[in-house]
Amino acid sequence: MSNKKSQKKPKPQAVSAQFSQQVIDQRLTPNPLSQISMDKDTLRLALVTAQYALRATRQKSPPTTNQPTGILVLVNGMEQAGKGTAVKQLRQWVDPRLLKVEATIGHRPLAYQPIWQAHTKVLPRHGDVKVYFGNWYADLLYNVMRMATSEHEKDGKQSKDKQLPIAKWQAYLQQQLINLKQFEQDLVANQTKLLKCWFHVDVDTLQERLEDETVDPQFLYQIDWHDKKTIETFNEVATALLRQQGDWLVIDGDDKSEAANHFCHEVLNAMQYSLASSKKEASETVNDQSEKLAVFEPVKIPKQLKDIDDLDIDKSDYREALAEKQARLAELLRARKGRHIVFAFEGMDAAGKGGAIKRLVAPLDPREYQIYNIGAPMLYELEHPYLWRFWTQLPDEQTDRISRIAIFDRTWYGRVLVERVEGFAADIEWQRAYDEINRFEADLAAAGTLVIKYWLVIDKKEQLKRFEDRQETPHKRFKLTDDDWRNHDKWSDYVQAAADMLARTDTKDAPWCVIATNEKRQARLDVLDHAIEQLISVVDS
Repeated sequence: MSNKKSQKKPKPQAVSAQFSQQVIDQRLTPNPLSQISMDKDTLRLALVTAQYALRATRQKSPPTTNQPTGILVLVNGMEQAGKGTAVKQLRQWVDPRLLKVEATIGHRPLAYQPIWQAHTKVLPRHGDVKVYFGNWYADLLYNVMRMATSEHEKDGKQSKDKQLPIAKWQAYLQQQLINLKQFEQDLVANQTKLLKCWFHVDVDTLQERLEDETVDPQFLYQIDWHDKKTIETFNEVATALLRQQGDWLVIDGDDKSEAANHFCHEVLNAMQYSLASSKKEASETVNDQSEKLAVFEPVKIPKQLKDIDDLDIDKSDYREALAEKQARLAELLRARKGRHIVFAFEGMDAAGKGGAIKRLVAPLDPREYQIYNIGAPMLYELEHPYLWRFWTQLPDEQTDRISRIAIFDRTWYGRVLVERVEGFAADIEWQRAYDEINRFEADLAAAGTLVIKYWLVIDKKEQLKRFEDRQETPHKRFKLTDDDWRNHDKWSDYVQAAADMLARTDTKDAPWCVIATNEKRQARLDVLDHAIEQLISVVDS
């Protein structure tokens, strides 16, 4: 037996133990000269360091002063311009577990939903980097190319349609780019930073690569890259896109290796700048944030939120009217030809949201709709922009569900109601949310989705009466929580928040319907009457 003492193998050390904090900070400091100053090994180490710093913003371990931040890298451009080579190199140079990659090709935008909606489920968590080939720009470019020049079947034969007037597809492209810019700005404001990379090669290089490699010429954007006329049109469309959106980084794909190095440098810069900006945002004091905001002026509380009539309706009359209105509603819903409907129910606790929804769906088959009861967000939902959990629940033509009706029992308005009153959102966040919500609903309306919003009103005395009734009724007791009692004590704060919300989000695209609910039966009939009125306008249009 050896007398030598057993020697333990040294444990691997963390990056922070191998290098001083000063060295780490240097790797995370944005450097506009990094494209020419970093060799391969230095770049790889800086990329991995930035990756783990991003992950730390989500995990808070080790402790970090940064806000949780995710990076979304949008990859678009010409076929055979080095996109795949660039992302492959990035994946080899970083920790692949922390780099997510998704890819789509262009499809016609889906009916009744914004062009970005089909892509929201793949948005990165805070702390992750995601590279997304194609994305919503692939759908946009596919559709614009169809408009600019396309082939259709006529009488069983292929015939070339005349090009649509340039002004028509340019107007469509311009409006869609405006909408996407606003959507992307809201992503950035909610800790999902964007890097938009456009890979380009000249026509001769493209044709040489198409001849040298086995490729599907209709792969990206589903266009024929062998056809020079098509490529000319594509470049015209791309020029219009890049001119209108100045945040694209154009990468020359003439040398794929150089393009890959350029891409990796830009991803590093994006991570570094995101970390630097998120650290600055997280370190700002309340006073610093307040300086960024215009003075917030609460509105005067309207009479309809204070003086609530206690109308009464005979029970037999109610039942007769209810059956008639439910039948009419079901008839209209089935005549809407697949158009998406979003019902949004908000109101004070015990205002009758659940009862109204129950009567709304009573005449429908359960497969025709989805009901979402919205509570506090789960941890994984907090790792995305706050609207993400609602974007991913919208009616979607891409799913196998036959339902195209979504009913939300509490909604995205929680940001300007409970999150505002309870302090879960900073002032800058909930005050910014009014415009974010209006843009969100305007995008839905522009795509053809009908958004129907209800604010159900009761007075404080009636709410207390219903709380006490729930407490004394065994099968209703589950509806009552400690939060309900606590919110009752903050009645005036919630009424003011509701008044501000109604004033700032009652829009032409998605107007509010305010319904008094002290008398439950009449309130349920009023909800049905309003829904019927909205649907008649859809069916008759």
